[in-house]
Amino acid sequence: MSSSIDRALLALSLDEEYEPFSMPDLPEYCSCENNVLSIIGRILNPDCQKVANIVLDMPRKWQISDRVRGIALSKEKFQFIFKFEKDLLDILEKGAHTYNEWTLVLERWVEHPPPDYLHHLSVWVQIRNITVNHYNIPAITWFGELVGHVEEVLLDTTKSQRQDFVRVKLKFDVSRPLQRAKTVNLPKSAGHVTILYDFERVQKRCFACQRLTHDNMSCLIALKRKLSKDHEEMMNQGEVEVPKKKLISESDPLFGIVEDHQIDVNPISRKPKIAKSVVDGMRQYLMIAKGQRRLLVLKD
Repeated sequence: MSSSIDRALLALSLDEEYEPFSMPDLPEYCSCENNVLSIIGRILNPDCQKVANIVLDMPRKWQISDRVRGIALSKEKFQFIFKFEKDLLDILEKGAHTYNEWTLVLERWVEHPPPDYLHHLSVWVQIRNITVNHYNIPAITWFGELVGHVEEVLLDTTKSQRQDFVRVKLKFDVSRPLQRAKTVNLPKSAGHVTILYDFERVQKRCFACQRLTHDNMSCLIALKRKLSKDHEEMMNQGEVEVPKKKLISESDPLFGIVEDHQIDVNPISRKPKIAKSVVDGMRQYLMIAKGQRRLLVLKD
């Protein structure tokens, strides 16, 4: 019986279990036609955003519930299919969108997405504190490129400018910190200026590392700073114990038989709990003892 089972097991091929299947290239299997008027999205903070809620609530937030339907693609990605292209374009034109005050990444569907698909946030940014000698589209584009890839600059230099900022639409890499100021050294030794950036419609972010993917409580940088601060305070108060050097290493014959605290220094008498000569004798005995002659040293 056992030999039959063994032969059956040997006949099984693990390679067959993991061999990929080729899907037929048939028109009825393709949904690309339905995807043409759609947006693909990704959540940035899974702790505060759920795809199921986004699919339900965003159409109401956009006030087009009867003209769009949502699909949960995964735990992090979703799709909205629109009836009219105008609604789709209006959503994308607004720039950043949020759910539960945390940002969403939205991009129009493409059949073959590039490697950086859904890695950039399309957002309008108000650029302030622009120097008077660099108030033109090329210079403002350069200022915008300091924080992302500029797609559009809303500036007509032939007309009066009522606002103290220029709006720029750009693609922002969501893996980077969202910095709201950049110091720029001006040409011809004209000093330096701090350019200010206000990201429209972006709400919550981590105030420790300025990223859009988590809050302060989940930030590793904030945790590291807190641990360093706590350690420094304990050092100042003399509460940190210096790690003790191990008295018995793994190569020591006493390893696993005698523990460090049994041969450590007595904190009261300041003398070893067991004389060094006795400990050395135990080591020698264990090294030469064989079979039944090897004694078990009792622990405390």
